[in-house]
Amino acid sequence: MMIVKMTFNAHPEKHLEVLQTLLSLMESVREGPGCRSCCAFCDIDNKNRFSLLGEWETEKDMENHIQSYQFGVLLGTKTLLSEPLRIRIHKVSQTLGMDAVRVLRQKKG
Repeated sequence: MMIVKMTFNAHPEKHLEVLQTLLSLMESVREGPGCRSCCAFCDIDNKNRFSLLGEWETEKDMENHIQSYQFGVLLGTKTLLSEPLRIRIHKVSQTLGMDAVRVLRQKKG
């Protein structure tokens, strides 16, 4: 699985434009081949900071997304941002769930 995290720090006066851009793209990104999920978040400490988190089945699915029109639109938000767009790509080899949390919590006591 591949995870792409994008962080957008909007100029305060461009907050609404960044938000509208993210909202307008969410459905089409989610419908893309191999997309497991795509979620947008607003930082509770800074309303002008947004994160977009996408999960992709395969590296090829992620590459196709990065080459897509939608991703180009996201890159085009740079004039609305107070800091350069931050992108992190994570290659996940293993995913753990609640069972792992329970085991770790039991170790504590």
